[in-house]
Amino acid sequence: MTRQREIRPVPHGTVPRTAMVMAAGLGKRMRPLTATRPKPLVEVAGKALIDHVFDRLQRAGIERAVVNVHYLADTLQAHVTDRYPGIDVVISDERARLMETGGGLVQARDLLGTAPVLVVNSDNLWIDGPVDAIRLLASRWDDDAMDALLLMVPLARAHNHGGTGDFYLAADGRILSRRKPGCVAPFAYTGIQIIHPRLIADWPEGPFSTNLFWDRAIAEGRAYGQVHQGLWFDVGTPGAIPKTEAFLAGG
Repeated sequence: MTRQREIRPVPHGTVPRTAMVMAAGLGKRMRPLTATRPKPLVEVAGKALIDHVFDRLQRAGIERAVVNVHYLADTLQAHVTDRYPGIDVVISDERARLMETGGGLVQARDLLGTAPVLVVNSDNLWIDGPVDAIRLLASRWDDDAMDALLLMVPLARAHNHGGTGDFYLAADGRILSRRKPGCVAPFAYTGIQIIHPRLIADWPEGPFSTNLFWDRAIAEGRAYGQVHQGLWFDVGTPGAIPKTEAFLAGG
């Protein structure tokens, strides 16, 4: 008897209305391409990195996007203003001081609202698997159990990624811990997550990393991971661009 292939249903869940797109970095690893343009405007496969991100946001039904800006802020702000039909773009201005990822969330907190928020780095590129990755993440969100839900990719499928992994996950997706020194962790963070604004609390003054919030959530058992079913590319250096383009063209 021929075994029929199981058809996976489209995941159901409430996609966050608001996303924050992290776009304020200096892009030092992408030099010299970032000498005259911010990293989110570096092109891959004929399109700026941030436009690839907004393609996914539009497809998932995001209605509002907060974009933080610092390096070459005027250029980036002009690019994203009135560019993406259906998405209201709001600027979180870090011109005076780059706040890093955690500080960027703090500075934008009044723009994010009180409901869960999608947070996306602008320097990665992903291809959906059998289902939309953002909708998959939203379907996994449990407001009672989670403060952070990170989209992970198995380290073996983290294209162009030179790291040794980031996290260990339990069978139910709870993040057990970060990578242990001298070891390889099986999952890498993709730069895509859902967080609840209640996580943005008791922050230090000045710039700091989101790691502070994650560590708190991990310690409280309220940080989880969802494994990405499609492709993911770390586009952080000039050398990663032709590799990514060649892979996409061959696929």
